[in-house]
Amino acid sequence: MTYPEFEALVHQLIGAIPPDYLRGVADITVSPRAVPHIESPDVFTMGECVPLLAVMEDDGDADSSRIVLYHGSFAALAQLNPAFDWEEEAWETLTHELRHHLERRAGEYGLETYDWAADQNFARRDGEPFDPGFYLDGEQPAPGVYQVEGDVFIDRRVSDLPHEVEFEWQGRTYRVMPPPDMTLPAFLTIVGSDADEEDGDLIIVLRRRPGLRSLLKPSEPYEAEVRVSEE
Repeated sequence: MTYPEFEALVHQLIGAIPPDYLRGVADITVSPRAVPHIESPDVFTMGECVPLLAVMEDDGDADSSRIVLYHGSFAALAQLNPAFDWEEEAWETLTHELRHHLERRAGEYGLETYDWAADQNFARRDGEPFDPGFYLDGEQPAPGVYQVEGDVFIDRRVSDLPHEVEFEWQGRTYRVMPPPDMTLPAFLTIVGSDADEEDGDLIIVLRRRPGLRSLLKPSEPYEAEVRVSEE
């Protein structure tokens, strides 16, 4: 997808977002840049939410941000993955960065995103309520794989509840049979196999395409331990 086509797509997606969600967003722009990870050339920053200097509006609102989506990063990943879905990934990035803006406006802007993700992961481990999207602010060692404090999260977007889930880990292919009572989003922790992580948990996260409602009220996550079969 060319830069003008991607820019038009982003503007189309912005039009689907109610104005209340965009309050305080000074601008949403598309940059031609590609922003690769310093150590992992196949991992790219797709977008950013950049806090701006406080400028009081007529209604006293001073929490302003600029959201940037990087066309070059999208193009680079599309070259690596023939099944890359531009619209799906653009919506994912846009809503993710918009959520950062909303959280900052709610008073969480003093926290570094990774520190916040680590706090949420501690809550998950302790059986306390947690934000189901926290791991997306962790480190990203590979596309679709995130790491927070030694725990590894394999991210999967699904449209319906799957009967089984196949995934690759450390050069091997595994299958998971989700519990019959599972709901989405689901955190399925792998136990009792070579796919276990020695220094932390290996978790398959199943979730639907992010919706506008989840920006302000995330769904309560489902959690279970599952065993896998190896291909």
